[in-house]
Amino acid sequence: MTAINDTVAKVTDRIIARSRDGRSRYLDLIDRQRDQGVHRPNLSCGNLAHGFAASGEDKPTIRGGHAMNIGIVTAFNDMLSAHQPYGRYPEQIKIAARERGATAQVAGGVPAMCDGVTQGQDSMELSLFSRDVIAMSAAVGLSHGMFEGALLLGICDKIVPGLLIGALRFGHLPTILVPAGPMPSGLANKEKIRVRQLYAEGKVGREELLEAESASYHGAGTCTFYGTANSNQMMMEMMGLHLPGSSFVNPGAKLRQELTRAATHRVTEIGWTQDGQENADYRPLGRCIDEKAIVNAVVGLLATGGSTNHVIHIPAIARAAGIVVDWDDMDALSRVVPLIASVYPNGAGDINFFHAAGGMPYVIRELLDAGLAHPDIMTVYGASLMEGAQEPFMEDDALVWKPAAQESHDESLLKPVSDPFQGDGGLALLHGNLGRATMKTSAVQEEHRTIEAPCRVFETQNAVGEAFKAGELDRDVVVVVRFQGPAANGMPELHKLMPPLGVLQDRGYHVALVTDGRMSGASGKVPSAIHCSPEAWHEGPLGKLRDGDIVRVCAREGTLQAKVDEAEWAAREQAAPPAEEWGTGRELFAIMRRHSDPAEQGGSAMLKEAGL
Repeated sequence: MTAINDTVAKVTDRIIARSRDGRSRYLDLIDRQRDQGVHRPNLSCGNLAHGFAASGEDKPTIRGGHAMNIGIVTAFNDMLSAHQPYGRYPEQIKIAARERGATAQVAGGVPAMCDGVTQGQDSMELSLFSRDVIAMSAAVGLSHGMFEGALLLGICDKIVPGLLIGALRFGHLPTILVPAGPMPSGLANKEKIRVRQLYAEGKVGREELLEAESASYHGAGTCTFYGTANSNQMMMEMMGLHLPGSSFVNPGAKLRQELTRAATHRVTEIGWTQDGQENADYRPLGRCIDEKAIVNAVVGLLATGGSTNHVIHIPAIARAAGIVVDWDDMDALSRVVPLIASVYPNGAGDINFFHAAGGMPYVIRELLDAGLAHPDIMTVYGASLMEGAQEPFMEDDALVWKPAAQESHDESLLKPVSDPFQGDGGLALLHGNLGRATMKTSAVQEEHRTIEAPCRVFETQNAVGEAFKAGELDRDVVVVVRFQGPAANGMPELHKLMPPLGVLQDRGYHVALVTDGRMSGASGKVPSAIHCSPEAWHEGPLGKLRDGDIVRVCAREGTLQAKVDEAEWAAREQAAPPAEEWGTGRELFAIMRRHSDPAEQGGSAMLKEAGL
């Protein structure tokens, strides 16, 4: 086995040292919950009767209290394409559980908000905090004391992090995440972007734009670009929380159904025996997610050019397990982890082509062989993460796994560590007198990674669109959109900005975006310094910027600087925050905005107030 890379080892060691007290308290908590034993025998007769009253043919087994009862937490709804396939999963899981002498019940549902539907809408201001709601909803479902294991059904942006955060508070339970897969490929991504930019320029109408979008997002399954949803699935494989190679099998396939069945069977093997004792192969979630698993998630994010949302989600997930990770850790890892995947928006091919090229089994094997990921984590399936470097197939109507491809089937999408797309990861940490921010560099051409230009300051993305249409941005410009952080308005994604800024870049102007808001995995070719912290609402330095200030954004140097005389900068007053907006339920989330912590710590009110 290849020795672990020195930087990966050092970063892991400092995370372990920094997390020692919190991790110890967390493991104490889940050990106490484990030691209390299977909860069902501890329930009163009235409690228990309520719990199995509607369980039909499973009632005698649940009542007996000697077989595992699996809690299903589902993000099913049939408006969101990625989660629509989950509608049939509970019945499939119940049948698969019975095959192993176990039972399963839907413990609860969680909201599944779609950033694609809410993009550019007022409701996007609920998006980040929906993660906290999902975590609390998962906790409510698992709180009944009826379960000895859990299956989590969720895929998209805030749903997987929320499910994990909630389930980690029940970290004594063996838990597997069960994916549903991406939709088949539709309209080529380059063509979709071309039509979007034409629409931004007023050269095509709404009908042409809707036709292109409908041809791209056209069926059940996850969107096929490499955004937060598919980055979530990558991360679950890097942490050993999915069955090997299961992330990107399309919905409706026989293989997809068999993987769900296998996940159900497996959770019965890593929990309790029928007499209520721990299995010899007991694998609780809280032990699976440790410091090394968190580092593996970061490494996978960097190696594949994944979503920038995870520089917010990974610290939040880690906190729920008593672990502290920060952007300096991610930046250090980014310097040694090469980019070996090029999936749209970083490249031309989508997630289905990535999967066909070798997908996650190939990525895992390459990273482990290079000593860039930790093999010695507690996965849900085997002795080490190396067993995750296997691809599932159907042979003679049976599910089998085969070793990952030794060579990429398409080097335009996947390359070996020895010959990467670029020598460092797809993220950069920027800092200076404008604070700390992150940039997804994997989709940004080298010539666009340093921009120095006068800034134009806005407080909404709609105002940017109006200025673009009026021709006011036809020049070299750093567009600043402030008061977009968690405390100000919930930190919405700002993708409405990308088509007009992309047009300006195509016209030959030097353009960059600086914001305390989010962009996510769909961040494109325009260099974007995002998640600026401290945010303007907390009197962060973006509040001092004025139109015309020269701003330097440089991914090479890690610079985010307003080139203003120091004395003048110190004397400047902060801009007043805009008035809070009501409607679309935003007023209900005021408590989360007021108590949220900075983006680098996860942007969570729930974790902050819980002292995690």
